[in-house]
Amino acid sequence: MFGFFEKTKGEVVDHWYTLIPGFNTSTKDFYAAIEQELKARQVPGLEILHVDFAEGGVLSAQRQYLRLSRERLVFDICAAPFGTAYFFSCRFAELPAVIAIWQLLAVVSVLGICIPVSFLVCAKVFGLLTPFVWPAAWIFLIAVTIYALRNAVALGLKDLDATLIKSHVVGPIYERWFRKETYYRQDTRIMYRDTVNAVVKAKVEEVTGANGVKLVQFNDYSPTFGDLYKPTLVSPSAPTK
Repeated sequence: MFGFFEKTKGEVVDHWYTLIPGFNTSTKDFYAAIEQELKARQVPGLEILHVDFAEGGVLSAQRQYLRLSRERLVFDICAAPFGTAYFFSCRFAELPAVIAIWQLLAVVSVLGICIPVSFLVCAKVFGLLTPFVWPAAWIFLIAVTIYALRNAVALGLKDLDATLIKSHVVGPIYERWFRKETYYRQDTRIMYRDTVNAVVKAKVEEVTGANGVKLVQFNDYSPTFGDLYKPTLVSPSAPTK
C-alpha cells in the first residue's frame, strides 16, 4: 500500500561502451562537442551537468561524467584513459518518482494554512453566507486545480509543467498522481533517448576517426528492459500482422 514511499535507486535501462587501444583524447573537448551538438538540435527540456563520481570508496579519486537529463531520464557519459587505451561509456537510466513523507507533510502544512485564510477571506467578502459559500468555493477551486494539473501542457502551461516536474517538494506528487500520461510524452521520451544516443556515438566515431581509428566497436549491455521500445526494421513489401 505504501510502496511508493520506498526509496529506490535509478534503474539502468541501457549501457554501452567501447575501448580504443593506444588512443588518447581530451575528455573536456569531447564533452564540449556533445554539448554543442545537442544545443544546436534544441532538444526540449534538456539539462546538461558535469558530475563527479568516486572511482572507489569515499576517499578515492573523482571521475567527471557528463550528465544529460530530461524529466527523470538520465544519460551519464564518461570518456577517460584506461592504461594505454581510452574508453567511452554511456549509461541510460530512469530515476523513480519517489514520494517522501516530508513532501506530503509539506503539502498538508500549506493546505492547513490556506484553509483558514480562505475562510477569513470568504467571511470578509460574503459575511453570513460564508457557511454556504466556503465549501462550494473550495470544491470549485480544487476541481479547477486538478484539471489544470492534469492538462497543463494542453492549456499552454508548459512552463508550469516543467516547473512542477523539477520541484523537489511537489514534483513526485504531481507526476505520480496528477500528470497525465500521453502518447506524445511517450514519443518524446523515445526521441530524446535515440537523439542523445546517436549524437554521443557519432561524436565518438568523429573524434576517433580524426585520429586514424577506422572502426569503432560499440558493446551494448542492457541489464534491464533490453527490448523496451527496440525498433524493428520492416520491409515495405513485407506483410503486416
